[in-house]
Amino acid sequence: MLAKRIIPCLDIKEGRTVKGINFVDLRDAGDPVELGAMYSEQGADELVFLDITATHEKRKTLAALAHEIAANLSIPFTIGGGISSLGDVEALLHAGADKISVNSAAVRRPALIEELAGNFGSQFVVLAVDAKHINGEWFVYLNGGRVATEIRLLDWVKEAENLGAGEILFTSMDHDGVKTGFANDILAAVSETVSVPVIASGGAGKMEHFYEVFTRGKADAGLAASIFHFQEIGIAELKKYLSDKGVPVRI
Repeated sequence: MLAKRIIPCLDIKEGRTVKGINFVDLRDAGDPVELGAMYSEQGADELVFLDITATHEKRKTLAALAHEIAANLSIPFTIGGGISSLGDVEALLHAGADKISVNSAAVRRPALIEELAGNFGSQFVVLAVDAKHINGEWFVYLNGGRVATEIRLLDWVKEAENLGAGEILFTSMDHDGVKTGFANDILAAVSETVSVPVIASGGAGKMEHFYEVFTRGKADAGLAASIFHFQEIGIAELKKYLSDKGVPVRI
């Protein structure tokens, strides 16, 4: 079995790391480059940097930020936010990003996934999906959770995989920031729907939640933000806990 990955996520707004609850009420959590370097030293497997307002404000994630991040890290990182063209991706990969994340632009124009995978390889393309549970069904949301769609989550992740997405980063908006655990039932369904790795996001509050997401949720990686940013859980102690519970992790 492949080692499960622990991935701190840094949501970026106006150059600062922020964190909220259910995608709102954001508070400052520090400098993204400094935090990223700290997590790299602490044993994180990867990092994800998301410019959470880039799409909404019609801006592009700055390649300069990717370059600065790359200069301070020794682990892979994914960057996303406002990516809608091959040129956007080329600039970010040239600046040092290992993978890029697409969300809203891919929903609006699914062929974007195919173009990115065809030009750069599926291994570089992470499909980020934000979804809510409404009347017994999970639906995809766009623009940082601001815009509802009628697209069903499981239909979309399967289509994205067929188009060339190499990884799925699924965030349950209902669980985001509330620290009561991941959405394990739907995560398991996503993992069974696609054959590519699934990163779980939304709901981590204690170490047990990571054990549950790797067992019940069948996720390949566990992503979290505030519990790492505000030093509620250490990455080294989390990995030791998981290893002691029989979950394969890199220590």
